[in-house]
Amino acid sequence: MPGTSAPHSLRAWWAQRPPAAGAAVMATGIVSVGLHLAGYEVLSRLTLVVACAAWLGLAADFALRLAREPRRWLREAATPAGLTAVAATTVLGTRFSALGWQTLAAALLALSALLWPYLLYAVVRHWHRGMSGAVFLSCVATQGLAVLGATLAAAEASAWLAHAALVLFWLGLVVYAAALVRFDPRQVTEGAGDHWVAGGALSISALAGSELISADSAALYLWNNDADDVLHTVTGGLLVLDLAWYAVLMAAEFVRPRLRYDVRRWATVFPLGMTAAATLSVAAALDASWLEVPGEVLLWIAVAVWLAVAAGAVREARDYAAADGSPDGGLTSTARR
Repeated sequence: MPGTSAPHSLRAWWAQRPPAAGAAVMATGIVSVGLHLAGYEVLSRLTLVVACAAWLGLAADFALRLAREPRRWLREAATPAGLTAVAATTVLGTRFSALGWQTLAAALLALSALLWPYLLYAVVRHWHRGMSGAVFLSCVATQGLAVLGATLAAAEASAWLAHAALVLFWLGLVVYAAALVRFDPRQVTEGAGDHWVAGGALSISALAGSELISADSAALYLWNNDADDVLHTVTGGLLVLDLAWYAVLMAAEFVRPRLRYDVRRWATVFPLGMTAAATLSVAAALDASWLEVPGEVLLWIAVAVWLAVAAGAVREARDYAAADGSPDGGLTSTARR
């Protein structure tokens, strides 16, 4: 019946979403964080609702696939995009912590920490030369844990959690260096969207550094003067490198436009939003108020791109439903695993 074919087709479309779809949660969650940092609380909470709905849908699919198709689950878990499960969860946890929901944020941190070692090992053992920007998701997932750990440490006045986050912060930078060696630089002009994670990994590293700086207090006294100076210097340097990547990647988009929708475009929105959030967070942590205006400009660029990519996703789902999900229905998906 026509009345039931569309929902069935949409369920089939959802079932075929690759692990890269987790970047949609990452992107939406970090836009919510950025809007919160810029003071747009109503918009931030509305965006958070969307991110939570998407996370719940993907989490249910994650669990069902593990139960029903364990071989497929293991195969997809070994791809870099599988780490979006960790990164997306930590981004949501960070936003919940900002709302004062520390118990929920801690639960998401625990869940992420349980998934991270296995997924990181499964992904890294399959690394090779000439990889797409998804290779940097190993750094993003690691730094996501550092960001959420440092945020919770500040909220709960927990020194051990802050020190654990610091270890993850430095580990994330090592992972970034290792990933950079395996990244194919031609992806800058040829990538379908996930090449932006090369910069996004640096922006979440800068955000982690700023959260570690902000976690320190007279009561905790986490870092001595030398350690604090190093954190300030490294965090500022990471933001500069991130902005340099941003400029290069944006220029490449104008030189070689790639306007067709691809699910990996969510991995473009995430670095855009993360760069904005990192800029605003570093502005507060380093007492550099002059960064607030460029941070807000970057935020609205991220919001505009989020809207464009969301519209593309809606069109793809609508076209899939109209074609009844059949191979001969005229729909060619551009999503690659």
